[in-house]
Amino acid sequence: MKAALTIGAAALALSATLVMAQGAPESLLPPGFDDPAPAPTPTPRAAPAPTPAQGAGQSTATPSAPAGAVIQPLPAAGDEADFGPIEIPDGLPSLEELERMDPDQLDQLLGLRPKYDIPPAARRSMERVGVLASAEGGLPPASLANQPGAIVRAALKGTKGPLVSRWGHIMLRRALASRLETPQGMDPAEFAALRASLLDRMGEFQVARALVQDVDTANWSPALIDAALAAYVGTGDITGSCPVVRLQGGARKDPEWMMLQSICASYAGEGARASSELDRALARQSAPEIDLLLAQRYAGAAGTGRRAVNIEWDGVDKITPWRFALASALGIALPDGLDGANADYYAQASATMPELPLGQRIEAARLAGRQGILSSAAMVDLYGQAYGLDGIADDIGTATTKLRDAYVSPDPAERISAIRAIWGDLDNTPYDRLVLTAYAAARIPASADYADDAAPLIASMLSAGLDRDALAWGEIVPEGSEAWAMLVVAQPNRSAAIDGGAIDSFVSDDESEGQRKSAFLVAGLAGLGRIGNGDLGRLGARLDLQLTRETRWSRLIDRAAAVDNRALVAFLAGVGMQGSDWKQMTPRHLYHIVAALNRVGMGAEARMIAAEAVARG
Repeated sequence: MKAALTIGAAALALSATLVMAQGAPESLLPPGFDDPAPAPTPTPRAAPAPTPAQGAGQSTATPSAPAGAVIQPLPAAGDEADFGPIEIPDGLPSLEELERMDPDQLDQLLGLRPKYDIPPAARRSMERVGVLASAEGGLPPASLANQPGAIVRAALKGTKGPLVSRWGHIMLRRALASRLETPQGMDPAEFAALRASLLDRMGEFQVARALVQDVDTANWSPALIDAALAAYVGTGDITGSCPVVRLQGGARKDPEWMMLQSICASYAGEGARASSELDRALARQSAPEIDLLLAQRYAGAAGTGRRAVNIEWDGVDKITPWRFALASALGIALPDGLDGANADYYAQASATMPELPLGQRIEAARLAGRQGILSSAAMVDLYGQAYGLDGIADDIGTATTKLRDAYVSPDPAERISAIRAIWGDLDNTPYDRLVLTAYAAARIPASADYADDAAPLIASMLSAGLDRDALAWGEIVPEGSEAWAMLVVAQPNRSAAIDGGAIDSFVSDDESEGQRKSAFLVAGLAGLGRIGNGDLGRLGARLDLQLTRETRWSRLIDRAAAVDNRALVAFLAGVGMQGSDWKQMTPRHLYHIVAALNRVGMGAEARMIAAEAVARG
């Protein structure tokens, strides 16, 4: 019916145009300005004699045609003008299907919606996808070009969540963001989607967003669209998804996608359409009411009507990423008591959302700092913004004041006193506090006067990779101490093996649960090749270590290291470091990770991971 009406309307419009042309008004210009030149008078011809078939009263005029043209005879009177039913070619939708299509689907069917949203000359190749070139610290582009796609796919899918190691997180993020060629047997869009999805699971939403934006939206696969939307929601960048939502309107059918279509329509100048769609969705209860109300408020911000939408949280008992992102972008405070099933997700997202209150971001930055999402410098910047501001929580205000003293106080004793105040109880100092004070710790002179604080100072410096500053304490700390243990694995170059007696002293004084620090020290030294075989066997028996026992994962990462494949080693190392606590890490996994990284030229990451294991074990 809709198709018939459309055809009828077109016919009426055409008829009206012809009628208007026939009855066009006379020109108002003076004579001579628009009168065409008179046509030459044709030579008169004698009219042809009527044929016997013409009856009385019939017109004798025949239509003129160019020379050589073939005139199709019209049906004679009484002939049936029945051409039979209209047949729709194969592959085209039926009239009923056309009636059910939305405008976006009709545009795509009729070719009115472009397949690409950028000119041909500006389209990017998918031969290499990533945001970090090798000259910028990324991994070699061809690292995975000749590797089986199945192994890479298994490694990326097998890493489900956070890593126990801050430095492991940093190393894996670097590998995932590198400009890499696609492995054998894998589609480039799938490779990009796997990497972006893992970055989302790691809480690296900004890096995931940058990665997906390196691929033209016309080339996005359904999996890449899903990963991209998770990144846009995780960064609170709702309108950032509009290019793909507008270009690939039929990619998904879920309520969130439908709401995004309306939001993007509003920001494209189609406010009336967006408002109507969201009103209908609210009437049909296509999504939870709070989600649709937030979408209406967000879409309305782009319209001229500025329709007021009252956000009521009554009956809402849980928070979701969609609600969190929209509420944050709109500046709406979430009510207390909402159940967030994954609190770490909201902390990871909050740490990098500039629209959130500063106090909320600083609280979230503690987890982000421990995990490696934020650098030490970024954390200092956040605390620096809060210095002297009203409305900041007392504990944050105290920390900002002490952090300033740790940097600007002229007396080293006063600076280290301020650092201790930030750390709190040394036996239970959160690792994010060590990350926060890394650069302040580097400004403390290596002196026997501060030897009692050497271990946390060194751990703090190494959390930010300040190994040269930490090594200045090498002549101050005694052999066999915890500070010494971190330095012997963090040392960049060492040809001689570590003295076994000093390691024995460390093991004897180790009071960590299950002597994990000792086990990690031996595993790290073994992976770096800094312990003799005799000492390794003896200490392995003492600590009940089985570092060389093989598993399928250990064989894969060892093989990847043997062929000098940095990217695959990094991906497999991520698989082996999954977890939220160092209690979930085994010395055997640490040994294989450190050994593989060191073998492929990623010795800096290997040393920092080994030192972190000793510090946090």
